[in-house]
Amino acid sequence: MSLRTVTAAVGAACSALVLLLTAPGAASAATGQFRYTYITDEGYDAVGFLNNPASRQCVNLPTPGAGSGTVSRAPKNLTDATATVFLDADCEGDTYYTLRPGAGASERLLLRSVIFS
Repeated sequence: MSLRTVTAAVGAACSALVLLLTAPGAASAATGQFRYTYITDEGYDAVGFLNNPASRQCVNLPTPGAGSGTVSRAPKNLTDATATVFLDADCEGDTYYTLRPGAGASERLLLRSVIFS
């Protein structure tokens, strides 16, 4: 093998490494859907959902058609990640519950925010 061939191979390998290191990584996300129920301002039950939610990022559950600070209930974790749901917004507070992938909780479990592993 000639010096020119070795130099070209090393150069190509270094270029590939630089491209790998500078390319943005794909954001980690839970695959599937997270569902929850809430009551609208008109008094109707509504179902909210998050599709393929980001991992390790707190989500305050949106409740369209309901007043701000509305508490949701009956979560169903249909994602492939563990979901930790919190009674308080911003994934704060001492009241939280963990749902394994595919698990759900009763109507009595109240929540305002969730984070996925």
